[in-house]
Amino acid sequence: MDLRLSVLDLSPVGVGYGSSEALRNTFELARLADRLGYERYWLAEHHNLPSVASSSPEVMIGHVADRTSRIRVGAGGIMLPNHAPLKVAETFRVLEALHPGRIDLGIGRAPGTDPVTAAALRRSTGADGAEDFPERFAELLAFGGDGFPEDHPFAAVRAVPDDVDLPPIWLLGSSGYSARAAGKMGLGYAFAAHFSPADPAPPMLAYRESFEPSEEFERPSAILAVSVVCAESEERAAELASSMQLAWVRMRSGRPGPLPTPEEALAHEYTPAERRLVEAYRSMQIIGTPERVRERMEELAERTRADELMVTTMVYDHAARLHSYELLAGVFGLAGAPAGGRERT
Repeated sequence: MDLRLSVLDLSPVGVGYGSSEALRNTFELARLADRLGYERYWLAEHHNLPSVASSSPEVMIGHVADRTSRIRVGAGGIMLPNHAPLKVAETFRVLEALHPGRIDLGIGRAPGTDPVTAAALRRSTGADGAEDFPERFAELLAFGGDGFPEDHPFAAVRAVPDDVDLPPIWLLGSSGYSARAAGKMGLGYAFAAHFSPADPAPPMLAYRESFEPSEEFERPSAILAVSVVCAESEERAAELASSMQLAWVRMRSGRPGPLPTPEEALAHEYTPAERRLVEAYRSMQIIGTPERVRERMEELAERTRADELMVTTMVYDHAARLHSYELLAGVFGLAGAPAGGRERT
């Protein structure tokens, strides 16, 4: 099965190390992914989460692209309610000018945070912004494309640099809303199965059914983002995955914090309600040995007809996170994987 692999990075923060170290860890993982042969490296946008340092993907993209040579680098994504469309267009035209042919622009319709933080980002006490997403997105396309009608208030505004096209645009979703819109506009589509309990197959297939070719995308391009923890043994993989499971429980219970150590997570005495949260989150993870993980990933890709799986690995130990991506590269036979990795079939 010819399946491309990519990386979604949230720059995880753990107990005992801070956001600055987490951001430096991102550079090390990006360089590794570049060498191993991963397709692209996307940075997420989240705010007010102690376990996530990735709040400014537009800043990190430039630094990651500078430190790599081949891999595509992008936003997974820019949460449009938090940003003026003109500023997004200008920022990503600058990035495309500096790193031509290597930048992706993923766009999300949610704020990527809680309502209070969303209001602080926008200096507004209104709704979360999702309801005016179509208007904001249309403005982004106009600033990045043919402009506005002559009678539009923004008709004289140009997104500078104006001699550079916007990078390819991907609509992100965790439900079916964006799937058909992405298809009809001839955009890429990415489904966030790493945190959405919804079955990814219906929106992924709806995207393909509604797809109309465009200049940027001649054929459907569907990415499925998945949560993966890979280790030499099932026991070690489960141990590593336990940190994010406890972090998820705390976040869903209104007590977010940095990623706990596996020792703390395994020693935690879960209440019945917390155990249900763990089981729900566990169902969204792919955990195990390289062979087992590959089997599950390929089954999921076949069922959803994904062109690409984008892997996010949220574990406490940075070295274990790097190793998980190395094991994946080996079992999928990526071009830069260490000798002895399984070849693609």
